[in-house]
Amino acid sequence: MIASIAGKLEMVGVDSAIINVGGIGFQVFIPPASLAKLGDTGTSVKLYTHFQVRDDGVSLYGFISSSELSLFKNLLSVSGLGPKLALTMISEMDIETLAAAIVSGNIDLLTAIRGIGKKTASRIVLELKDKLATGEILLPLSEITQENNDVVAALISLGYSTSEATRAVSSLPTDKNLNLEDKIKMALTRLGRD
Repeated sequence: MIASIAGKLEMVGVDSAIINVGGIGFQVFIPPASLAKLGDTGTSVKLYTHFQVRDDGVSLYGFISSSELSLFKNLLSVSGLGPKLALTMISEMDIETLAAAIVSGNIDLLTAIRGIGKKTASRIVLELKDKLATGEILLPLSEITQENNDVVAALISLGYSTSEATRAVSSLPTDKNLNLEDKIKMALTRLGRD
């Protein structure tokens, strides 16, 4: 098994990069959001990897952090969820928010991800909720609490990206007296300043 890869970044594509290790170029599939973080071609990179062998070929998936890799492997364990959809999920939502949505059972937040319907979201929650709650991924669940999930969902429905919405919500005060409408207004104010 290939646990990590380190070498020079040779080329960056839409969903993968070529990493040159000792004169051999390895194609590594990477979440699109992470591709931009790799740097310029010719720079040295290190990725945590998952090597997958299937009937139709072999693939190498790379991640910037071991937490991303761990979440990816957990997502692959869900029946019917393939690597491309798992990469999309990790790319469209930061891993802490994604894991928090799964642990809290927030179907609406999960269905905001391209390619995830209600059935798939329910299956992900059912199969991973307990696993992630006690697993090795450290979740800053205080950032996105259950009551703030509704605020994130409202912001997404207004057209904000998942990452913009979660950033705005993570800065909300923890005042229990704030109702949903107040929290949405405060988050919109925060988004207006950014």
